[in-house]
Amino acid sequence: MAGSHEDEIYSIMFSSLKHPVRRKILRMLGNKPMTFMQMVEELGLSSPNFNYHLESLGDLVSKMDNDQYKLSSFGLATVNAMKGIEEVHEAEPKRRAASFKWKAVSAALLVIVLVMTSITTLEFASVNQLSNAQKLLLDENQHLLSYGVGTDKVPGFLQNVSQIDKKAYTISLLSNKLQWRADFGGVAEEIMQYSLTSGTSNLNVNFRFRDNHFSRYALDLIESSPIFTQLQPNDILQNAKYTLARYKAFSADDYLTNMTNLLNAVVKLENTEITQGNVKLQVIVSPGTVVFFWMYTENSIDFQTKGLTMTFQNNVLNTMSDGYFLFTVGSNNMTISKQQAIDSAKNYVKTLKWTIEGHEVSGFQVQDQPISVQLVPHTRGNTVALIPYWYIELALTKTYAGGLNVVTVGNYTDTSQVGDVQMLSTSAGTET
Repeated sequence: MAGSHEDEIYSIMFSSLKHPVRRKILRMLGNKPMTFMQMVEELGLSSPNFNYHLESLGDLVSKMDNDQYKLSSFGLATVNAMKGIEEVHEAEPKRRAASFKWKAVSAALLVIVLVMTSITTLEFASVNQLSNAQKLLLDENQHLLSYGVGTDKVPGFLQNVSQIDKKAYTISLLSNKLQWRADFGGVAEEIMQYSLTSGTSNLNVNFRFRDNHFSRYALDLIESSPIFTQLQPNDILQNAKYTLARYKAFSADDYLTNMTNLLNAVVKLENTEITQGNVKLQVIVSPGTVVFFWMYTENSIDFQTKGLTMTFQNNVLNTMSDGYFLFTVGSNNMTISKQQAIDSAKNYVKTLKWTIEGHEVSGFQVQDQPISVQLVPHTRGNTVALIPYWYIELALTKTYAGGLNVVTVGNYTDTSQVGDVQMLSTSAGTET
C-alpha cells in the first residue's frame, strides 16, 4: 500500500508540475496560506474552473481550520522541485542545444531526490492501518475495482456518460482513497485515479464519490484525444444535452429533469443565464472552453455549491461535478443587506487586533469603497447545510509589515455573525 501511495503522490506532483495554473497555485501557497476566494481572485478564474485545479493538487495542499489552504510536505517538495528546475533552466541560457538534454536530466534527478527525501521523512501510519481486505489486486480483470462504490459505477460512467471506450485501453488503478468527511457531517468519500493507455491515446481519469453517489469526474489528457465508443457531436451545445441525458439515465436523480428542461431552452451557444423555479443555469463561453453550471437558487440567493457543473474543453467533457444531491439549504434569511454588511465589516475592523511579525497591532482604518463584496453561501460547522455569507474585501489606508494592506471579513447573513477575518497582501491596497 505504501508503494501505491507513493505512485499517487508522484502522479499528482508531475501532473502539477506540467500544468501552468497548478504551478501558479503552488507558488502562491509557497509564499503564504490563502483562502479559496483569494486564490480565485488572484488567478482570475471562475470558481468551478479553479476548484478543478485545486482538487487536482490532492495531497499537495491541505485546508486549515481557518479555511485557508497551505502546502503539505509533498507540496513543499514540489515547489522545491520547481525552483530547482527553474534554476537549472536559467543558469546557462546561451549554451548549445545539446546541453539542454543534460539540464533536463539534472532537473529530473533533482525532482526525484527531493520527492524521495520528502517521502522518507513522512510517517505512513494511516496507510499501515488499512486492513488487508482493502488491498487491491491490480490484475487485468480488476483494474476498475474500488472500495465503496462497487465495480459497476466507474466503468458505467466511463462507458455510458463520458462514452470513453474502456475496451480500447489498458486501465490501471493508480490510487484509491476512502475517508469520512467530518466537516460534512461524516460523509463517506472515495477518491480514485485511473490511468488509461493505448497505442494512440494516454489519459488519466479521476473520480470522487460521496455517500456512494457520483460527485466528480476529471479527465487529464496526457497524449492525444480520448477514444470514444461512438462519434461525438461537433456541436458543443448538442454534446452537452446528450451528456446530461446520459448522466440522468446513469444517476436517476429527479432534480436532473429540471436541469434538462433548462438546457433544452438554450438554443444558441453564448453566455446565457436562465432560471426556472429554484434552478438557475449559467452558460459561460470562452475560447476553447464552455461551462454549463446549474445551481439551486432561493430568495435571490445562488447556492453555487448545491449545483451541477459540466466543463467542455475543445468539445470534450473535461470535468463534471455534482453537489446538488448532497448539500442542503440551511437558511435563506437575509437579515443584513449588502450595505449593512459593509458597514458592519468596517466597524469590526476598527476593533480588530492582529499580530504582525510578533507584535499586536490595532487601530486599523479602511478606505471607504470596498474592493469587492460577494454573496457566497458557506457551510457552518460540520454539516452540509449552506448559509448565505457576505464576503467583503476592504483596502487598508496604509500598508503594514509584510505588505499587509487588505482585510477580508466574512459575515453570515442570518445571524450577522463574523465567520472569518484575514489580513492579506495584495496590489489592491495603498502604499505607505
